[in-house]
Amino acid sequence: KEVNTGSNLPAQIDLYAVDGDEYKFLCVAKGGGSANKTYLYQETKALLTPGKLKNFLVEKMRTLGTAACPPYHIAFVIGGTSAESTLKTVKLASTHYYDALPTEGNEHGQAFRDLHLEQELLEEAHKLGLGAQFGGKYFAHDIRVIRLPRHGASCPVGMGVSCSADRNIKAKINREGIWIEKLEHNPGQYIPPALRQAGEGDAVKVDLNRPMKEILAQLSQYPVSTRLSLTGTIIVGRDIAHAKLKERLESGEDLPQYIKDHPIYYAGPAKTPAGYPSGSLGPTTAGRMDSYVDLLQSHGGSMIMLAKGNRSQQVTDACKKHGGFYLGSIGGPAAVLAQQSIKHLECVEYPELGMEAIWKIEVEDFPAFILVDDKGNDFFQQIVSKQCANCAK
Repeated sequence: KEVNTGSNLPAQIDLYAVDGDEYKFLCVAKGGGSANKTYLYQETKALLTPGKLKNFLVEKMRTLGTAACPPYHIAFVIGGTSAESTLKTVKLASTHYYDALPTEGNEHGQAFRDLHLEQELLEEAHKLGLGAQFGGKYFAHDIRVIRLPRHGASCPVGMGVSCSADRNIKAKINREGIWIEKLEHNPGQYIPPALRQAGEGDAVKVDLNRPMKEILAQLSQYPVSTRLSLTGTIIVGRDIAHAKLKERLESGEDLPQYIKDHPIYYAGPAKTPAGYPSGSLGPTTAGRMDSYVDLLQSHGGSMIMLAKGNRSQQVTDACKKHGGFYLGSIGGPAAVLAQQSIKHLECVEYPELGMEAIWKIEVEDFPAFILVDDKGNDFFQQIVSKQCANCAK
């Protein structure tokens, strides 16, 4: 039986002995969405021709989708003396830890950054059409490609990302004291004034404190990509909550009424700071709940889902079959969402699960987009199909 430790522990702590009289730290607050997008491909030397390698990496980059909150910091590692060393290098490269590597190799197997391939892949990322979660150009902030020595019989290739929030920070301890990296407190200042002053555009106001049939009827009037502003009651539940609901159905029970009457937001609240109604409460990756959708909707629940990222065909099929909707929230600005849109938070069931419990929130002007509708339309699939059509031309 799994339980929540309630302390965010245990942590992964890796220690290395180095020269000098300083302790150096790299702290990584990692969520599942981006950490789950780490991949290892066991290839052969045949991959290492320039054209074939580039095409391979572009295709793998495409599979990342939007679930891990782009724009990404993407890392590719080609080679490595073991699968383990390849993936460890992927992790550190995604934090820019190896940015100072040489830019060419040597006969001794020196690791190096492939700057030319990095630039080529960044240009390809701009062409994917997925953009910063809802279409556009900026699928990646940057791409790192590191080439490592390899055994003649092996050619491991690793891929990983750091999400748009890029929650990494450096620190050190030396004779002068304890030092921590100073991060930018106002990143918005780097957005061009014309864009910052452009406003957010029109959004369809949706009152969630109505019968579910009325809400579904309103959403059915609009196409995928429609921007919404949600106000009212939302149920909050993620991985373990969905497993609990499935257990109820399998034991012969019905779904609780709250999962039928309200939309469900795939999320889990962080600790609530003093003076705020909620801690950070951003959406988690929707794809992990795909296998539950048809089952829950067939019993009248989970008719409106709110989360982040693209979903599989089974969700599109279920929504078309049962008249449901998947709405996309913005991945990354969890604290901003909590501060500006969430007015009340309370636990509904399973408090022993901590953030994995089932919660209820009251929201005001919560931003969302229609991504999958009740007619079988999928916003992200439309983007992919359009890009494929352009490639065919």
